[in-house]
Amino acid sequence: MAKRVGVDKWLFGTVLLLALFGLVMVFSASAVMAKATAGSPYAFVSKQAGFVLLGFIALFVLMRIDYRKYNNPKLIFPLMGTTGLLLLAVFVMPSMNGAHRWIRLAGQTLQPSELAAPVIVLFLAWFLQTRIHTIDDIKETLLPAAIPPLVFIALILKEPDLGTALVCAAVLMLMLYLAGMQMKWIGLALLAAAPVMYYMLFLVAFRRARMMVFFNPDLDPKGKGFQILQSLIAVSTGGIRGLGLMEGRQKLFYLPEPHTDFIFANICEELGMIGALCVVVAFCILGYRGLRAAFLSTDPFARFLAFGLTTAILVQAFFNISVVLALLPNKGISLPFISNGGTSVFVMLACMGVLLNITREID
Repeated sequence: MAKRVGVDKWLFGTVLLLALFGLVMVFSASAVMAKATAGSPYAFVSKQAGFVLLGFIALFVLMRIDYRKYNNPKLIFPLMGTTGLLLLAVFVMPSMNGAHRWIRLAGQTLQPSELAAPVIVLFLAWFLQTRIHTIDDIKETLLPAAIPPLVFIALILKEPDLGTALVCAAVLMLMLYLAGMQMKWIGLALLAAAPVMYYMLFLVAFRRARMMVFFNPDLDPKGKGFQILQSLIAVSTGGIRGLGLMEGRQKLFYLPEPHTDFIFANICEELGMIGALCVVVAFCILGYRGLRAAFLSTDPFARFLAFGLTTAILVQAFFNISVVLALLPNKGISLPFISNGGTSVFVMLACMGVLLNITREID
């Protein structure tokens, strides 16, 4: 196909709108809390804006770098090794809220698990591009493809961070399916994962309590069920049009994490069903343009890379929105581009730079 002069404008515009909208909603959800805890209503949003700016710088730089340069084991394996070391390094850091997810240096925090999904995608894109015809060979393809991502997933589960681990697992499964893996292997993988999931959900005390509350939040309305009940109150209060930007009440020390994991509840309360649907439509547009680039690409590496980066964002958005609406148990996972979180927004914008470069090849 003839090389395009520009990138996919629909994809770029959607990413830009999501990131800018995220800053508005982070400020709306965090201003009162930031004033009370940090002395300035702009404490959270100003820091987030800095990471968004850095993310767009990375996006513009990566958008101009030929994606084929990433198709190199001399780049991929050092990235895999560095990510693995960072995932190990979190365990020597002091825990925060009972979890080892962050590395703190010079007053800044880095969440290595946010790097795991794009690095897994890059590795699988490189590995699978020449193994499409041997995808069902266990020794030559399936195990070598699955073991490195599974090591990352195990380390993320240990933090513990079940939500990010499930995103990585879903990306691994979807990319192997794209490569032509038979459904029987997916079924066997799910059977093998079932005991692990049962242990994680029902034999780990805090998750067992979370699961019980998921099925009946009223069992502990002032404890484990408090967050999801407050989230549902926020969603239902917004109605069709919402209470208005900055007018939400649940963020006033009722709903925990209104600017991070549960920012979608604040969107529903302030902008109503209309605002919530606009967010969903934006992710649908992003997904359509990203998957379009994947399926129209004639380069197998580009196809896998575009597919993996797109599905990673879509799966994470699906999990986050489902948790807010009480369709899934709470997993502690952010809404892409919108939730407050420096590492997350920077990494995702950088990934979009790579995806946008791939779209240059698509007519």
